[in-house]
Formats: sequence, C-alpha cells, structure tokens
Amino acid sequence: MSDTQPSRGSSDVLHVLLLSTSYPADVADWRGVFMRHLVAALARRRDIQLAVWAPPGELPVTATSITTSQEATWLKRLMAAGGISHLMRSGGVRTLSTPVKLLRMIAAAYRRHHTVDVYHINWLQCALPLPRNGKPALITVLGNDLKLLRLPLMRHLLRRVMRRRKVAICPNAEWMHAPLLAAFGDVAEVIPVSFGISPRWYAIQRTLNIQASKRWLVVTRLTADKIGPLFEWSHDLFHHTDRELHLFGPMQEGVTVPDWVHYHGAATPEQLATDWFPGACGLITLSRHAEGRPQVMLEAMAAALPIIASRMPAHASVVDDGVTGMLCDSTEAYGAALMQLEDANTNRRFGAAARDWAVREIGTWDDCAQRYTRIYRGLIGNDSIE
Repeated sequence: MSDTQPSRGSSDVLHVLLLSTSYPADVADWRGVFMRHLVAALARRRDIQLAVWAPPGELPVTATSITTSQEATWLKRLMAAGGISHLMRSGGVRTLSTPVKLLRMIAAAYRRHHTVDVYHINWLQCALPLPRNGKPALITVLGNDLKLLRLPLMRHLLRRVMRRRKVAICPNAEWMHAPLLAAFGDVAEVIPVSFGISPRWYAIQRTLNIQASKRWLVVTRLTADKIGPLFEWSHDLFHHTDRELHLFGPMQEGVTVPDWVHYHGAATPEQLATDWFPGACGLITLSRHAEGRPQVMLEAMAAALPIIASRMPAHASVVDDGVTGMLCDSTEAYGAALMQLEDANTNRRFGAAARDWAVREIGTWDDCAQRYTRIYRGLIGNDSIE
C-alpha cells in the first residue's frame, strides 16, 4: 500500500458499497473464499471506505457490514443450500421465490445506504434493483452470469438500469469480453479484471517425488458439468496403476464417485496448501461448466503446479498449452498429457512457467484491489476508467 494514499475520512476517500450473495462464514468455509480475499484487500486501502452487504462472516475492522440480522439469517440459509445459482439450477418452486426475495433484500440495502460514491456489485442480477440515483457501478461477472442473459427480458432490464449511470462491467476473464460487449457495449464499459492470488500460494515449495508417488489433484464442486469426463477418461489411466487421483470438493449433485478415486470431500485452502499441493504432480480439471477464470487453477499455478484441463475458453485463457500445462479434448490427449508431465524435469519446467505467468499476469489480491480502485476513480471522473 502506497504511503501517499489519503487517510480515511479525507475528501479523496471513496465510499464503496460492495454487494455479494456469497461470503465464507469463517476461515474453514470453502464457499466464496475469493470474496473474503477481495474484501480484505479493499479494506486495506486507505483511499477506500468500504461497506459490505453479504452473508454473515468475519470482516476486516476497517469494513462495515450493512446487512441486517434478518437478512444475515436468510443469506446464511441460502449459502447452506448451495447459493442462488445452485438453487436455480435445481428447479422447483424455490427457483422462482428465492430470487424474488433476494432482489427485494438487495433493493432495501441500496435504499437504506446513502453514503456511497460507487457501487461494487458482484454478479449481474444483483444490479437489477439499483436505485435511480445516478451513482456509478462496477459489476463483476463470472461465467454463470452469461447464462443469465438468456432469460426473457433479462438483457433489457439490465440495460435499462445501466442507462441511468456510468457502469463498468468487469468479467474476471478476457474470453467474456466479446459477448458482454455485444450485449452492453453501448451502455457500459467492458473491462476484464483478474481476481488476485493470496501470497501463500506463491510461497509453496514443491517437494515432488514422482518415483515415490504420482498424485494428481482435482479440486471442484461435484456436479456433472464440473466433473465432465474425468472418471471415464481416467479409469484405465488410474485404476490398478501407480497413479493416484485425489478429488476434493463438496458434493452438490449426488455424483457417484468410483471406488478407485480418493475422494476427500471439501478441503480448506490451508489443507490444500500444506498437505497436498507441494507433493502433487499437478492439477486436473476436465470441467464442461461455463466459468470465468477458475480460481483454483490460478492458485495451483501460483504454487508451481502444471495444469491438465479440458479445451474450453475459460481454460485456454489461463493455460498456455505446452508451456504451463496441457489442454485436452480426448482420452488420448489426456493420457499423453499425464505421461509428459510425469517426467520430473518437464514437470518442474511447466510448473516454473505457470508460477511466472501467475506473478506477471495476476499478482496478488492487493494488485486486484488496485485494479478495481483505478476503475472506481474513472467512474466518478477522477481518472481514466481503464
């Protein structure tokens, strides 16, 4: 943090209301961990006065919660049910009633919090109840948000809200720039902004011993789309071999895990960083899920782990194929990637390239907070928006 930043209470301090429907309950909670890091990084800045509306969880002392106790109780239950996106995918009557109640709560939060220079809104749908006060908004976008645009009237309603103010739409990956520009380019700036990476991942020292163990890691929520062809493609390559496939993540769709897979359930970042990342061959993700820039991939690369990933835009925007990892679109390509990255020298070379890329292109959460702050100031007219 620069010593030239103004003190809190200065006229140069921006009052930011950050709104999110996900936030971890405590340090052991895997849900919405990236939001805790973002809030902490923004709260560390002396040129930001941060108010937060989100599910209950520990906030930095320099951030203020504006969530009421009633809202906190309801949001806590929503998080326990898997979050709003999971509920909408699950179907049923709650698919209609829950989003309506959520939007009403968000609208109430906007109405009662008047001291704001810039809204920092996580997820497109949370912008729908913005008040008609003309105050600018930065809206972050993940891959799931693009599916939202297929709903009837959704694009029209969002455009209507955006026309009333200056807006920066900030997807966390470049591949979303084109579709968002096509949908909103005439009413908003579209500026991709990468999330940050905690320094602890950069500090990991790998102790790879491929001769002793060929451990490959998969860290994901367990849904059919997130698992993709993992079990099918891995069966002959892992079952009854010297390879081990270790799977971490919460069960969200009743996916059947084969008995040859080492399934550990949800794991905390501390467990992954301490017990698993240092000795692993690499991280595997064969997801078919529409996602922005998967945070676990960034953390693995910062830890100098090579990546094996399905060939899709979200992964291709992170993995430099043949340099920091391997992109696969068939069982044969997947098997070849495993073989290549189980050569110790190749593995270390790919891992070093992955870490170098993460340092150069992503940086830390403080770097991310600086990127957002630059956009805040552009939105209120103090600086360039980019």
